[in-house]
Amino acid sequence: MPELAEERINRKEKAEEAEIMREQLTKSDVQKIKEEIEYRKLVVRKKELEAVKEARAQGDLSENFEYKAAKQDKNRNESRIRYLEKMLKNARIVSDVSKDDEVGINNTVDVYFEEDDETETYRLVTSVRGNSLQGLISIESPLGKAIRGHKVGDRVKVKTDGEDGYYAVIKRIEKTTDDSQDTLRKY
Repeated sequence: MPELAEERINRKEKAEEAEIMREQLTKSDVQKIKEEIEYRKLVVRKKELEAVKEARAQGDLSENFEYKAAKQDKNRNESRIRYLEKMLKNARIVSDVSKDDEVGINNTVDVYFEEDDETETYRLVTSVRGNSLQGLISIESPLGKAIRGHKVGDRVKVKTDGEDGYYAVIKRIEKTTDDSQDTLRKY
């Protein structure tokens, strides 16, 4: 039976949606994730299993808070391992290399916000390292999408909802490539 056009379109839309949902990671991000997985499997897992054994040895499990807490910690660690492994499995590797005069991953950027008449400094990072409170904005955030690939002096529209948004001007780009101090977000 021939495939219906509607079924083809639905399959194509699902494939595009899956591509959008893939985490964008640099080689450095992948290395950090692998290191965390290894640490959690070899060190944390062993410690959590020992804590569960000790709590279980205390007797009645129905009223044993230490046992319940130890099990929760152990399960939280296992959940984090699964989360990171799934992230690696579905990741799309992106380059952190950019032209000298363009905003790229790991670059520090001064951005002037016209509406607020303020200049703020951010560093563009992948979403697994994004932390706006520390000035790290994700390449997948509205501001990150707007400024990535642009040059000093460019006026960009940051889309917040459909066509709504605000304008920002790139004032300075500093090539910062050291991401060794960045940590991975928790979830």
